[in-house]
Amino acid sequence: ADPDVCRDILTHLRTLFPQRADLRHAEGNSDAHLKASFFGSSVHLMVDQGRLALGTWQRVFLGEFDGPRTRSVWVSFL
Repeated sequence: ADPDVCRDILTHLRTLFPQRADLRHAEGNSDAHLKASFFGSSVHLMVDQGRLALGTWQRVFLGEFDGPRTRSVWVSFL
């Protein structure tokens, strides 16, 4: 996918979920929690003949909104 798409998404997320001091959850990462709840923490993807079944312009993005931090990605197949 076009790398500008990632940048545009992050730019708009900063507009939708700015860092604010007036939120009740005052640990300094409230915006990260709001972004994570907006996107969710899991996704279901189709695999066809050993490859992700994505459209021409589709990609999988992993978002880290409260980092940098070390994270784990879990994959399971049904």
